[in-house]
Order: sequence, then C-alpha cells, then structure tokens
Amino acid sequence: MMDEDDQAARRQPSKPKDLTLMGIAELEDYIAALAAEIARARAEIAAKQTQRSGAEALFRR
Repeated sequence: MMDEDDQAARRQPSKPKDLTLMGIAELEDYIAALAAEIARARAEIAAKQTQRSGAEALFRR
C-alpha cells in the first residue's frame, strides 16, 4: 500500500531535462526513449479500453 508521501510524489510532474546540455546524438536517443515510453502508454490505454469494453458488455446483459 502506498503512503501519502508516495502518492504526493506521484502527482508532481517531473522537471524537464535541460536539453541545451545534450549533443545531437543524445537528443536523438532521448527522443527515441520518449517515443518508446509513449508507445508503452498507448498500449496500456488500449489494454484498459479493451478491458472496459468487456466489462461494459458483461453488465449490459
């Protein structure tokens, strides 16, 4: 179970990285990592939507 400190930390947005300190290759790697994280989040959304649709179909009967 999460305590209040964990929940508060989870709600706070992380600070953006200072991109001015990164080289071109580092920026490209950073973009690739962000794209992978976006894909992961989209897959989770799709899974939750499928789950919700199944539950809604079950309770409509």
